Amino acid sequence: MRGLIRVVIFITAIWSAYWFVAGYGLRNAITTWFDNQQERGWLADFSDVATAGYPFSHVTRLNSPALADPVNGTAWSADWIEFQSPAIWPGRQVLRFAETPQLLSYFDQTSTIVAADLQAELQLQPGVALVLEKMSLTAGPWSVANVADLLAAGTTLGLVMEQTENPQAYAISARIDGFSPGDDLRAMMHSATTLPQTFDALEMDMVATFDKPWDRSALEQSRPQPTRIDLRLAEMKWGALRLFAAGELDVDDQGIPTGEISIKAENWREMVAMANAAGALPDQAVDPVTRALKFMAGLGGNPDALDLQLNFREGYVALGPLPLGPAPRLILR
Repeated sequence: MRGLIRVVIFITAIWSAYWFVAGYGLRNAITTWFDNQQERGWLADFSDVATAGYPFSHVTRLNSPALADPVNGTAWSADWIEFQSPAIWPGRQVLRFAETPQLLSYFDQTSTIVAADLQAELQLQPGVALVLEKMSLTAGPWSVANVADLLAAGTTLGLVMEQTENPQAYAISARIDGFSPGDDLRAMMHSATTLPQTFDALEMDMVATFDKPWDRSALEQSRPQPTRIDLRLAEMKWGALRLFAAGELDVDDQGIPTGEISIKAENWREMVAMANAAGALPDQAVDPVTRALKFMAGLGGNPDALDLQLNFREGYVALGPLPLGPAPRLILR
């Protein structure tokens, strides 16, 4: 029995030493990152740091963190953020945010973010390369507001990027339940005043293949670049408005996409009016676009529904037979 007690005491002592050393290393890595941002000219500060979670996890909390990039005019601050990981493997990190308001600024514009159970999760493969297995951002009820008005809100938020069997391909999904645009967004899209308060559906499901896996080299050297995008479904339902998209694109070394995206739109006239009210469609283009879309909708047998293709060819994009201009370059910087 005494021998067993000695073994238990020895293992406990070794584990405790490992826990404290690993905890110190994690805390030092976080605080060093803040110091490095200060050397780059950022404002990067926090009031204090503490480590807890013994014996099975490490929980590092920063109180009153604040970050500001004077070049880009962006700034963020919160009451606290918390990093949690299993003690046995720090490559699975969960970042939790305070439920009290966070401040996000862009030059002289400041927004307040309030979210319940807001957390980000990062899972890395063991090894020197630290290959990304999964990354996610989830939240319960959330809202974004400026000084006077609500900008947007939702009942849930879910963003996930997860590695597939092909190590260079990642399944990416996004879903927002109960999305509610604020008064400013509704006013900008004049026609939206007659629509319901919240969206019925707002989600996306796709697989993106890159020229290399996402790993530590994405931060230290260069970002992985997309080579293929398989858009399985993008869906938006807002009252009588329905918009669906699916398709595949190949992307060359210059970031130029080639392929087709199929689009189905119901009550497309309302969408044209909203795009015009929001400034995305100039007044002089409304009539010709409406005439062309009306003709194409008539070919499908339902004048209120459109079945079209976004065609990407030789660096240009067209909506059915309507040329829209140069295709966007899909380059991650």
